[in-house]
Amino acid sequence: MEFLPLIAIFAIMYFLMIRPQQKKMRQQRSLVDSLKTGDEVVLNSGIFGVISEVDGDVVWLEVAGDLELKVLRGAVEGRFNDDTNDDDAEEEPEVDLEDDSPIES
Repeated sequence: MEFLPLIAIFAIMYFLMIRPQQKKMRQQRSLVDSLKTGDEVVLNSGIFGVISEVDGDVVWLEVAGDLELKVLRGAVEGRFNDDTNDDDAEEEPEVDLEDDSPIES
């Protein structure tokens, strides 16, 4: 009975800390395994680019024009595809400058 609080603390730590961390690691591993040419990604260093070639554990990342970086697959933090719907984005109204001009000709 003396060890019951200690066991309860370990169980709470498992469900609050260890289990979510393992889930995040599984998601990251599946992301890295599913990388393909043309994916827009961000590296864990904050560099954005488009994958131009995948070769085993090495990914060639096109960052600007003809500039390519050779990085490890594990350095990819996540995808950064702009697949947002245009319906959700706030549209700015088009302004006709000729009609709103305060100067009369």
